[in-house]
Amino acid sequence: VQLVESGGGSVQAGESLRLSCLAAENLYGNTCCMGWFRQGPKNERERVAITYTGGGSEYYADSVKGRFSLSHAGRTLFLQMNSLKPEDTAMYYCAADTTCRVGCMVLADAADWPIWGQGTQVTVS
Repeated sequence: VQLVESGGGSVQAGESLRLSCLAAENLYGNTCCMGWFRQGPKNERERVAITYTGGGSEYYADSVKGRFSLSHAGRTLFLQMNSLKPEDTAMYYCAADTTCRVGCMVLADAADWPIWGQGTQVTVS
C-alpha cells in the first residue's frame, strides 16, 4: 500500500476532523501532486483539495473553501476539515500523481490520478 489514510470518523455538524495521508517513501520521491477526493454513496468521486507535493499552489472545491485546508509534514499530507456539514459525509481518498506530465491544478478528474489510498470514512450528522 503506497498511500495510507487515517483520521476519519463520525462527528456532529460544526465539528472538525483532520485526515492524514502517509505516502510510502519509495512513492513520495516520485510524486508531483497529492490531493484528496471524496465519494458519497450516490456520487462520483470528486476532487476536494489538491496541491504540489513540495508545496505551492492549492486547489479547493467551492463547497469546502474557507472550511478545509491542506498542510504537509514530511511524507504526510493533511486535510483539516472544520465546520463540517452533513453533505461532507463521504469516503475520503488520498491520491497521488507520479506521471508529472501536467500541472497539478489541471488534474480535475479521478481518472487523472494513478495512485490511490484505501479511503477513510467521514460521517457528519
